[in-house]
Amino acid sequence: MSTLHRKLVFTLALAIAPGVPSLRAASGDSKPALDPAMVAAHAAAKGDSLLEALLSELDRSKLQLKMDQVQPPYFIEYRVNDVENYKAEAAFGALRENQHTHVRVLRVIIRLGDYKQDSFYARGQGESTILPLDNDSIALRYQIWLATDEAYKAAGQALAEKQAELKHFTTDANPVDDFAKSSPLIAVEPTVSLKLDETYWKKTLEDLTNLYRQYPDVQSVSASAHFSAVNEYLVNTEGTVTRCGRTTYSVDLEGSAQAADGMRLSRTPAYVVARLEELPSHDALMRNGTQMLDTIVALRKAPIVEEEYRGPVLFSADAADDIVASLIGQNIVGRKPQLGRPNRTTGAFATSYKARVLPTFLSVIDDPTLKDFQGKSLVGGYMFDSEGVKAQSVDAVENGILTNYLVGRQPLRDFPASNGHGRAAVGAAASPNLGVLLLKSSEPQSPEDLKKKVIEMVKEQGMPYGYRVETLGQGNTPRLLYRVYAGDGHEELVRGAVFNELDTRALRTDVIAAGNDPLVSNRPGGIPTTVISPSLLFDELEVKRADTSKDKLPEYPPPPLKK
Repeated sequence: MSTLHRKLVFTLALAIAPGVPSLRAASGDSKPALDPAMVAAHAAAKGDSLLEALLSELDRSKLQLKMDQVQPPYFIEYRVNDVENYKAEAAFGALRENQHTHVRVLRVIIRLGDYKQDSFYARGQGESTILPLDNDSIALRYQIWLATDEAYKAAGQALAEKQAELKHFTTDANPVDDFAKSSPLIAVEPTVSLKLDETYWKKTLEDLTNLYRQYPDVQSVSASAHFSAVNEYLVNTEGTVTRCGRTTYSVDLEGSAQAADGMRLSRTPAYVVARLEELPSHDALMRNGTQMLDTIVALRKAPIVEEEYRGPVLFSADAADDIVASLIGQNIVGRKPQLGRPNRTTGAFATSYKARVLPTFLSVIDDPTLKDFQGKSLVGGYMFDSEGVKAQSVDAVENGILTNYLVGRQPLRDFPASNGHGRAAVGAAASPNLGVLLLKSSEPQSPEDLKKKVIEMVKEQGMPYGYRVETLGQGNTPRLLYRVYAGDGHEELVRGAVFNELDTRALRTDVIAAGNDPLVSNRPGGIPTTVISPSLLFDELEVKRADTSKDKLPEYPPPPLKK
């Protein structure tokens, strides 16, 4: 330990030691007066031991955090995620995982410099640590203190590295600030907790996966339940104090098999809601599980797609949600480029500000203030983000024109302030992300009319069929793909396809219609988000056969299903 480090540790440890009831200014013995924002913050935290501990350490750090030859912080932030998890998983009719976890994760952000140029760079993006689960004030404060010490030293080094790196670039005549100011926000909401019937869910998962006994051609069947309650705490030296809770309940089914030629086939239906009572019942899940396995059996017998097809493709709302999430959602997020890069942001829409990115009949908004849509709960909704900024609805694409990016407190050129989209996974630094993303059409049509349009188009082009996509898998690869025949409109399930050139250009030029059937797609992940899109009709996409190499089938049969 260096001399400077020992000096800092000794000073802070002395101030936190039991029996030292009040803070003392370094230059005298008078008790420092807290500013009005912090007085209000302490009043809001009263009765919550964790929140009070965070504020107590914030007060001390603000007043005393100073190391020789290192400037004091201009901004300090503490964020804690108190996470309660339940996870159970079954396979082949037997439970193979059942566990409860509870953890508190602290993220400390120390910023040196000022709002225009600061230390949030490389190793200066904060420190994370695990906090005690009990509410012992001293135990909590010691852990917060140690993490603050580490974050402060890392910030000092990061600022020096950043300033050295900036010397390699020409000075920008209109530099973008490193951090956006934000008004203090005090909002202490009730905490949440998990309430579930564990016996019921274990039995449901076992029953679901026991369906494998009726499907000898299916190689694997599993089901899992993952329920979480997260209470997020945030305090900073601007006077912001927030506490909010969210719950997420997800049930995932998975089945897989191989076709006679060795091609691997799988189905992974999932159900994600913010309220437990919205999950399907035991009987409904059993019906859905049966349907999943029936579909896998049908896929085994389905023909492989032709070598080449170029023509209309209709994506159901389920499949369209994945397209919107990957091709639009990830590109309207305003992430600041690396040092020295002139672009406004990153991604496929980095240079598309005020340019057309979609057909003129489509618009996109992200509105995290929404809690429900057509009676369904939205896991991507929130009241204020992970940087202490109120959630805001943002019109990202208006009549096909990109008009806004989703921005946190890291400014972009032309976007100097946050629009409430700074979000963070547990223990991670906040960055811009989606909340509740909605794709809307000014000319919606029914799914039936869209299918009729596909039939008309393939007839005009002299082709025997078009395609309809029900669900997509990883990389926007079709999981359930149907030929729609021009003669009578009947559908035939096929397998082994990939799309060529399904990209942002195709979204801009090839989408000719959208449905009136918006579907909620809740996505849990590290940061819960929601995507809502109707069906989408592309007038021309290339569908081609996937890599024809296949895995080998098992060398010998499975065990008998009956004892």
